Amino acid sequence: MGAGNYSRLGDILLKSGLVNEENLDLALKEQNQTDEKLGAVLQRLGIVTEKEIGRILASQAGVSHVSLQEEWIQKEAVEAIPSDFAEKHMLFPISIRGNTLCLAMANPMAIDVIDEAARLTGHYIEVVHATEGDIQDTQRHHYGHTADLNSLIEESIQQARQAHDAGVHSVEGDSPFVTLVDLIIRKGIDEKATDIHVEAEEKLVRCRYRIDGRLTSGLSMPKSLQSVLITRMKIMAGMNISETRIPQDGRIAVKHDERKIDLRVSTFPTVHGETIVSRILDKDTLTVGIDKIGMSKAVLKSFKRDITRPNGIILVTGPTGSGKTTTLYSALSFLNKPDVKMITLEDPVEYELPLINQGQVQPKQGFTFAAGLRAILRQDPDILLVGEIRDQETAQLAIRAALTGHLVFSTLHTNDAVGAIPRLIDMGIEPFLLSATLIGIIAQRLVRSICPVCRISQAPTEEQLELLNLDMKGGESTFTIGRGCPACRDTGYKGRQAVFEYLRLDEKIRKLINSNATRDEILELALENGMNTLRNDTMDKVLRGRTSLNEMMRVVA
Repeated sequence: MGAGNYSRLGDILLKSGLVNEENLDLALKEQNQTDEKLGAVLQRLGIVTEKEIGRILASQAGVSHVSLQEEWIQKEAVEAIPSDFAEKHMLFPISIRGNTLCLAMANPMAIDVIDEAARLTGHYIEVVHATEGDIQDTQRHHYGHTADLNSLIEESIQQARQAHDAGVHSVEGDSPFVTLVDLIIRKGIDEKATDIHVEAEEKLVRCRYRIDGRLTSGLSMPKSLQSVLITRMKIMAGMNISETRIPQDGRIAVKHDERKIDLRVSTFPTVHGETIVSRILDKDTLTVGIDKIGMSKAVLKSFKRDITRPNGIILVTGPTGSGKTTTLYSALSFLNKPDVKMITLEDPVEYELPLINQGQVQPKQGFTFAAGLRAILRQDPDILLVGEIRDQETAQLAIRAALTGHLVFSTLHTNDAVGAIPRLIDMGIEPFLLSATLIGIIAQRLVRSICPVCRISQAPTEEQLELLNLDMKGGESTFTIGRGCPACRDTGYKGRQAVFEYLRLDEKIRKLINSNATRDEILELALENGMNTLRNDTMDKVLRGRTSLNEMMRVVA
């Protein structure tokens, strides 16, 4: 919708009851200052959502509203409309049936654009409505820097569908189903995704990729291909293809650009069939190096000093996918020497490290963290890594290992560093044992890094300042954002970095633990001792232009 439609959109929303005059007046005043589209201002102010605006516009134009993420896009339709025309007029072709081309448009009342599309294609145009964001996501997928690979995938989908319709169901050799799965995996690796999601839905099969921590729209495939695609992936992962009622786990090893890449695969039964998620383990993307993981100079200095202690426990906390493995591997690599015996117990072993004996737990065979840790202590190690402390027995064994002269690294799922202390006490660990063995606790998160290609300066909004409780003045009132470009898939972000807080246990904190002090009391003393929190570390990276205020609000605010 262009500037000429602003008042028209306002009138439509007003008449529909979606906004009142006070809200509309506020949005129009904001629009005069920012030159944004009225719809964007209304969304940013939280007055309406993009979908609500879309449904009203669709109703006004007498057309249906669709979600392109739930539509199967036909290759012939995409080829019928030039990409520059589609991008200029905010539309996207969906399908061709006979002589009718179905077009999704952000402004379905643009009669001149509809007429031009009819002249351009020679087809009768059927219009449906989709939101601008939905259309832009779909355009990026089909017209962006992955267009060549996307074209191969779309062609492979067509061939797979034709083969299925012809009664061909082979999932071996040079079958089109094999090619399609290979291309899906290749796209995930090329896009530097961490996970590939193949999801069964009621009317289609959806493939999405987790890139920089966020799920991005992938491709949708006909429902008829669901069974053969899932079967092919289960065969590759060494799973039981006849079992569809319970979750399964497996691994796939693939070669990509002459390097070996492992995929950790899991299935999950849903009401619409099995869903598969594949975690991509690409060693080339793992930045192992204690000086490279993003710790501030002060934290890095303390951490290096503490991990060279001969015995004790170092914990790394944070949610799944927060980079804990990278931090642990970096610490082990820093300490790795020919005269040091290191053994790890992981679930699973994500990356193989030289000179380190890495073991993987097998709970179904009784090889748990606790059982493995008991066995490790008979292997004469100097340094141990226990993938996760999940229960009292594992925690007690880790404490015993530290008390008998071993340096132990492990992880724990807590929100912050201080929270690890009451968590271990709740597991049944005596406070005096905890204070005697704990050296330090890291808490970390991953935030997206601003794209270096399209970075620009921007003043923060009042809402951002208020939510973050910031009072920025003078030269500190400008921050960095990514405008969006092909290099970052128009997200404004490229890659991720870690933010940290590090709690070092000194004598005062040990005394508090022994006296059964509360979490808040320990936190207060840690802050007095100068502990830099996750929030402060993130804010420092915001001020240095490495991440954005929005990321800070999303991750640690």
